[in-house]
Amino acid sequence: MIRNTTRNQKFGWVLFVAYLALLVYFVFFAESFGRDTARREYAYNLELFKEIRRFYQYRHQLGMEAFLLNVVGNMVAFMPCGFFLPVVSKRGKKWYNTICLCFGLSLCIETVQLVFKVGSFDVDDLLLNTIGGVLGYFSYRTVQWFRIRRRMHGKAEA
Repeated sequence: MIRNTTRNQKFGWVLFVAYLALLVYFVFFAESFGRDTARREYAYNLELFKEIRRFYQYRHQLGMEAFLLNVVGNMVAFMPCGFFLPVVSKRGKKWYNTICLCFGLSLCIETVQLVFKVGSFDVDDLLLNTIGGVLGYFSYRTVQWFRIRRRMHGKAEA
C-alpha cells in the first residue's frame, strides 16, 4: 500500500498519523480539557442539540471561550480528518466515504469516552465532528480546484 504512493501521499500519511496522535492526546489525556481521572460515572447525552443549546444559552455564565471550545472546537478538531482522508486514500476522494469515515472515527472516540469514563458520549459532538469532517473535505476540494486551475493556467501561458 505504501509502495504505490506518491511523495505527497506519504507526507500526507505522516501528517495524518501526527494529527490522529494529537487528537487522541487532546480527547483522552489533556487536563486542560477537563479530563478528570477521579470521575467514575457514565456521562452521556443522546438528545441532539441539547449541549449545543446549553452552551449557547449559558455562554455569558460559562464564557464565550467555553462555547467556542465546545462548538467550534469540535468542528475544527475534525477538519484535518476530512482534509487528509482524500490525500491518503483513493476511497477518501469520494465525499460520502470521507463523511462516513469521519462519522465512524467520531463514533469510536465517543464510545471509548463512554466505556472508559473519560469525557462523555455526546451526539452533539458526533454532529459537530462530522460537520468538521465535511468542512475539511470541502477545503481539500477547494485546494485541489486551485491546484488544477493553476496548473491549467500555467500550461496555457507556455
